Amino acid sequence: MRMDGQDESSNVEDARGSSGGGGFGFGGRSIGIGTVVIALVGGMIFGVNPLTILGLLSGGGSPQVQVVPHAPASKPPGADSQAKFVSQVLRSTEVVWADIFQQAGKTYSDPKLTLFRGSYPTGCGQGEAAMGPFYCPADRHVYLDMSFFDTMRSQLGAPGQFAQAYVIGHEVGHHVQNLLGLTDKVDSMRKRGTEAQANAMSVRLELQADCFAGVWANRAQQEQGWRLEPGDIETALNAASQIGDDTLQRKSRGQVVPESFTHGSSAQRVAWFKRGFEGGDVNQCNTFEARNL
Repeated sequence: MRMDGQDESSNVEDARGSSGGGGFGFGGRSIGIGTVVIALVGGMIFGVNPLTILGLLSGGGSPQVQVVPHAPASKPPGADSQAKFVSQVLRSTEVVWADIFQQAGKTYSDPKLTLFRGSYPTGCGQGEAAMGPFYCPADRHVYLDMSFFDTMRSQLGAPGQFAQAYVIGHEVGHHVQNLLGLTDKVDSMRKRGTEAQANAMSVRLELQADCFAGVWANRAQQEQGWRLEPGDIETALNAASQIGDDTLQRKSRGQVVPESFTHGSSAQRVAWFKRGFEGGDVNQCNTFEARNL
């Protein structure tokens, strides 16, 4: 993946030098590509259950912003190549989604992306590195401990820069859903349903974020001039496959329980990312009306 000369976002905050403060009450639901990793694989590695930490299926109210004592954050150092890459990817998403929203007669509001290490207070509760990257609707931040990229490579079998970019694109996809009011609608529907129905709605939300990531990748290349190299798409598809619920359950439990899926199977995640990437059209990402996922 070549992003030489690409602009960087001004919305990346570096809090890696802070302790992140202590814990506090849960005030909002966070949505992340890493939650399934913790629930199924990370539970074994780190002993963390994000269904408890993040309350993804708790049926609680819509996210409410908490007053959180954020530790001081600054711009990432210029010599940090990995932080620069994250900033370039985020800027790319900003340009693409601003254009898409403008074409629809809407205004896009950029999310913030906070780099942290270990633990950090968020509007959705205490963020932990073990959760993987996640988006918090309450404060409209993407939170990322970049050690997750090492986990992708060494433990999940998903290496490559474009695989990392896909992760960021997915979390920004959740921000788009939040701006469109989809997050609140799904929360409301999940509160009224059974656990199985709530899980099914979570799957549709996650697959749409995968599709949105594909839309971004398609349009960013065409509109911004950066280019994918041979094998890049395969790395993203591999990442989507490796974090499918069925793959993770098989690795951690030795069996697959479809009714417990919250993110979708490997095949579904690959298919919806490809759908977004091949068409570059958000109208093709309506997972909520799709009969077959």
